[in-house]
Amino acid sequence: MAPINFLQQVISDEGLVIAGTLAKVLHITQTDLAEVTGLSLDSVSKSARLRSRTTQARLKDTVEIINRVAQWSGGVGRAFAWFRSQPLPSFGDKTAEDLVKEGRADAVKAYLARIAAGGYA
Repeated sequence: MAPINFLQQVISDEGLVIAGTLAKVLHITQTDLAEVTGLSLDSVSKSARLRSRTTQARLKDTVEIINRVAQWSGGVGRAFAWFRSQPLPSFGDKTAEDLVKEGRADAVKAYLARIAAGGYA
């Protein structure tokens, strides 16, 4: 699945991440999605909470990171595996998942930009 299709599938016409669709594309439950992003189950399953800025920011960061990695990892599934399990030396071997949960998604995006520009991990 091409990254552009991934984005089209999980982002609504209003620009909101659709949590249920994201979970399906990643082949996980909404409970797993909540855990992976560091959000509560209510945040990813109840429409009022899903629309909150905080929830959408965390979900969009997750989607953006997975999408960037999917471009060089061979697809969304592999990118999600990287997100969850690849230790990042620059961050004390924390994973992208760990950093997103800590609210440090911008650091992961900057790291990926350095790698894309030919920098080192």
